[in-house]
Amino acid sequence: MYAIVRAGGRQEKVSVGDVLIVDKVKGNPGDSLELAPILLVDGEQVTTDASALAKVKVSAEIVKPTKGPKITIMKYKNKTGYKKRQGHRQHSTQIKITAIDA
Repeated sequence: MYAIVRAGGRQEKVSVGDVLIVDKVKGNPGDSLELAPILLVDGEQVTTDASALAKVKVSAEIVKPTKGPKITIMKYKNKTGYKKRQGHRQHSTQIKITAIDA
């Protein structure tokens, strides 16, 4: 059994026990959260109906906060001596899927 859930601005394919990285969510490690299912596949049965998916719960547990890779931003203007360097690391959260209740 697996589900497609909305996490952050993206859709992720998850099953019980999967660990994935999503955009930053509030909470401490060990806290649980619910993810909104978009599609549920249970063997040969595929569920996409909104009223049926309203009864489905996908539970996850926060493992730890993380950061993405460093992105370097460079600004430069020709013949003026203007150079500016900046870095950025996006904050994210590592979560583990604990249950899919259909």
